[in-house]
This record gives sequence, C-alpha cells and structure tokens, in this order.
Amino acid sequence: MKSFWYVTLTAFFILTAPAFAQKLVDPNTVAPEFREAAEKRRAEQIRQRDCAKKVVEAKVLPRDRLEWLTKCLAEAEQAQATAATHR
Repeated sequence: MKSFWYVTLTAFFILTAPAFAQKLVDPNTVAPEFREAAEKRRAEQIRQRDCAKKVVEAKVLPRDRLEWLTKCLAEAEQAQATAATHR
C-alpha cells in the first residue's frame, strides 16, 4: 500500500509539473501603460526559449549549458541590435 502512494504522488507531480512553468507574457492582457514592457519581456522569453531548444538539440552537456546559453543569448541580442540599426 505504501508503494501505491509513492507511485500516485510521483505521477501527480510529473503530470502537474508543466503547470508550474512560466508562461509567455501576452501584451494584450496588460494595461496600456505596461504594454511596451510586456512586449520586451515576451521577446526576451522567446529568445530564452529558442536558445534552450538549441541547447537540447545540440545535446550540450549539463556542465556546459550555462556557458552555451549565455553565448546564445548574447548572439541573439546582438543580432536584434544589428537588425534594429538596419531599419
């Protein structure tokens, strides 16, 4: 009976874990005076998510992930800055 509760509790946490994930900010749901900040936050979240996907696809070792993510985010920020200057 004790093992049944362990299995049930473990399954509960596994199934509810995605509910605790940070969701993308929707700029349309915030007050107009905060919309610009929400748009910037959403862009940052998208960059972070894209870099995290690249890390998984590249199968980077856990010890090297922070360095890889930092480099990826810096490159994405630099690419965005150069795209903004070419407009």
